[in-house]
Amino acid sequence: MLKKKNRYTIAFYNLENFFDTKDDPYLLDDDFTPKGFRKWDEHKFGKKVKRIAKAISKIGRKESVHPPVLIGMAEVENKFVVEKILHAHKLRNTAYDVIHFDSPDERGIDTALVYHKQHFKVLDAQTIPLIVDNTNGERDFTRDILYVKGVLHQEEIHVFVNHWPSRREGADETNFKRVKAAKTILDKLEIMQGDSDNIIIMGDFNDDPRSESIQTLMETGRFINPMNKLLSPKTGSANYRGNWNLFDQILISHSFLNFQAGTHSFVEAKIFAPRFLKEWHGKYKGNPFRTYAGGSYLGGYSDHFPVYVILEEN
Repeated sequence: MLKKKNRYTIAFYNLENFFDTKDDPYLLDDDFTPKGFRKWDEHKFGKKVKRIAKAISKIGRKESVHPPVLIGMAEVENKFVVEKILHAHKLRNTAYDVIHFDSPDERGIDTALVYHKQHFKVLDAQTIPLIVDNTNGERDFTRDILYVKGVLHQEEIHVFVNHWPSRREGADETNFKRVKAAKTILDKLEIMQGDSDNIIIMGDFNDDPRSESIQTLMETGRFINPMNKLLSPKTGSANYRGNWNLFDQILISHSFLNFQAGTHSFVEAKIFAPRFLKEWHGKYKGNPFRTYAGGSYLGGYSDHFPVYVILEEN
């Protein structure tokens, strides 16, 4: 494929429990410390920094001459861990910066948005609390939704970075939480009213494209989900007990289907799964090359593959 200078990559990557090595007394991060269960030390941390930086540097480079202009992230403990990635050898010469807010998640894993300062200008950034209760009536302190308004080249866009409540207690039992997350975004868009064209909703939704939560967004008729066709029995962004899921998705508004000058048009969507991000041998061959499997340290990248879309500037 011929690389085009007017094509740009927007990506999302769940970094699989990317903690620093320090014990935060206010978070449930004890496992990810040198003396904790996972014996998470500076050597392991530094290795993961380099590996994640390598992965990011290569996302979308077959389609574009540019490194990704926006990268949404999930499962990062704080701004420090993201900045370490951006200062790594593979990325230090790229004009990246990061938007991050601490969320009320009990484990301290948050979302973040990395942006290329030569292509994207931030106008506003804020968190949208996800207020949802557990079945016992107590609040589930889960991740906030990160909202960023900015200008990509000449065009104003609105980005929502998500990591919706997990299925740990059962997919059906927790379904209402993810539906509430979808409705929380729609409530924000209702408040924005006219100031809500060019929307990008990305994240680890802990649901597939056909799940009720994602369909709650799609039923508004405002979005397309280019990830729809990427999930199959043999492909996805994460594999759980032998089954592929596409919990990592990027939805875009219909406004990205126009071709007016100064706007961006959708070209294609992909799962980024090169050989170096995969298990090479054995029972789990082809799955994401994880940092940990259970209590065993593997030294890989993440238990998720990144996903991305290519936009073309008109």
